[in-house]
Amino acid sequence: MQTTIIRIAAGSVGLILLLIASTWVFGGYSGMSAGGGVALTLGITVTVAVGIALMVLVFYSSRSERDEQVYRGYGNKRGT
Repeated sequence: MQTTIIRIAAGSVGLILLLIASTWVFGGYSGMSAGGGVALTLGITVTVAVGIALMVLVFYSSRSERDEQVYRGYGNKRGT
C-alpha cells in the first residue's frame, strides 16, 4: 500500500511539474508580474493536488468496501 501511495505522489508531482513547465514553454508567464506567476503556479498546483486527492479517496473508498458494509447494514449498531 505504501508503495502505491509513493508512486501516486511521485506521479502527481511529475504531472504538476510538467504542467508548470508547459505553461512556461507556451508563454503562459510572458508579460506577467512575479506575483501573477506565483499565483498561476499555486493555482495549478492546488487544483491538480485537490483533484488527485479526491480521486485517490474515491478509489480507496471503493477498494476498502466500507461503503458496501454500511449499505448492507453491517455497520448499523441499532440492529435494524
